[in-house]
Amino acid sequence: MIDIRPFASLGHADHGWLNARHHFSFASYHDPARMGWGPIRVWNDDTIAGGSGFPPHPHRDMEIVTFVRSGAITHRDSLGNEGRTAAGDVQVMSAGTGITHAEFNQEDEATTLFQIWIQPTRSGEAPGWGQREFPKASREGGFEVLASGTPEEDDALSIRTDAKVLATTLQAGQSATWKTDGARHQYLVAPVGRISVNGHEAKPRDGVAITGEDEIIVVALEDAEVVMVDAR
Repeated sequence: MIDIRPFASLGHADHGWLNARHHFSFASYHDPARMGWGPIRVWNDDTIAGGSGFPPHPHRDMEIVTFVRSGAITHRDSLGNEGRTAAGDVQVMSAGTGITHAEFNQEDEATTLFQIWIQPTRSGEAPGWGQREFPKASREGGFEVLASGTPEEDDALSIRTDAKVLATTLQAGQSATWKTDGARHQYLVAPVGRISVNGHEAKPRDGVAITGEDEIIVVALEDAEVVMVDAR
């Protein structure tokens, strides 16, 4: 089953400093049909104005993955972690038993990012945070695992759930194939470029919800980037 969710149908909140699109119910946006997808609970498409950001706020029992599309985001948390994550790179925060963090765009230009929340399969553990650079060339023409519940196996950032966060960069006409299990749930977005997913066309920033498929073939109809979560 493949469900294309047009960008125009997503939830929307414009706070001035933050222009957000919500793939799933979040904050003031509520859609009973879009409460999540498997264990994927949040997928926000955020544009954060330069010199602004999210003030300190708490989380617990959630895996929060940030994929920066353009610009950069600077993280600070109650554990003393601090780091700047730039375009194409990823940070992961395991909220665990509780953590407070702030995310600021300290750049002169707007930052765009995906913030993805996945429900953990392990609870009661201490919180943690990590980031990593992922050179764009390493994911050209095929999926690269960025964060994973089996990080050693995938050479990826660690998340405490049975999920993988992946990305690929494709030139027009190229394709990338991902082998999976029909019992799992996948959600993917191409922030740039039109794509075809198992024959279903999606435009830039559309959401694509997938389940019941053992193989996912993404074809770039024009130069494209794709971010996907595969979770059980």
